[in-house]
Amino acid sequence: MSEAVSNHSGVLHLGKVFADALRMRDAYTRLHSDRVMALSNGIGLDIGLTRRELDALELGACLHDIGKIVVPDAVLMKPSKLSEDEFAIMQVHPSVGANLIEVYEHEDAKRIADIVRYHHEWFDGSGYPGHLVGVAIPLLSRIVTVVDNYDAMAVRRVYQGARPHAEIMQIMDSESGTKLDPDIFGHFKRVIEKPEYQSFIATGE
Repeated sequence: MSEAVSNHSGVLHLGKVFADALRMRDAYTRLHSDRVMALSNGIGLDIGLTRRELDALELGACLHDIGKIVVPDAVLMKPSKLSEDEFAIMQVHPSVGANLIEVYEHEDAKRIADIVRYHHEWFDGSGYPGHLVGVAIPLLSRIVTVVDNYDAMAVRRVYQGARPHAEIMQIMDSESGTKLDPDIFGHFKRVIEKPEYQSFIATGE
C-alpha cells in the first residue's frame, strides 16, 4: 500500500470516528454522511475527477456535517421549524467544521475544509456562509450540495417525513440554477439511475 493511500485511509477512518461521535447525539448523521459519500463519489466518477480529487471529495463528504458537534441538542434535534435565532446557530456548523479540518496536517486539508465550509452555498448566491455565486463555489462543494439536498429529503427526520424519489427530483429540478448547480444536477440524475446506486433511491418510507 502506498503512503498516499495509507494516509487517505487513516484520515477517512478518523473522519468516520468523528461522524460516529456525532451519531451518538444524532443517529441520522452517520448514515447520512455515508450516503452522501457514496453518491458524491458517483458524481465525481461521472465527471472524471482525478484520484486526488476523489479522495478529497470522499473526506469532505464524510465530514461535511462535523461542525454540528457544537450545535446544541435543542436546535439540532428540534422537531419543528427553527426560529431565526436558532437557524443562525445552525448556520455556524459549516465554518466550525472547516476550521477543525484546516489545522489538520494533510496535503489537501484546505480543499477538504472548503468542501465543508461551502456545502450550504447556493448557486444563485443566497446560501451561506459566504454568499458565493456559481462557479465561485468550489466544484467539490457543489457536488456535495446536490447529494446533501437529495438525501435530506429522502429520509424521515424529526421535523419532516421522507419524500419519494419522483417528488424529490421534481423539487430539485425546480431548484436547478438557483439552489443547485444545473450541470452537477445533470450528472446526479444520471448517477442515481445507475444499478450500483439503486439502494439510494428514495422510497418515501
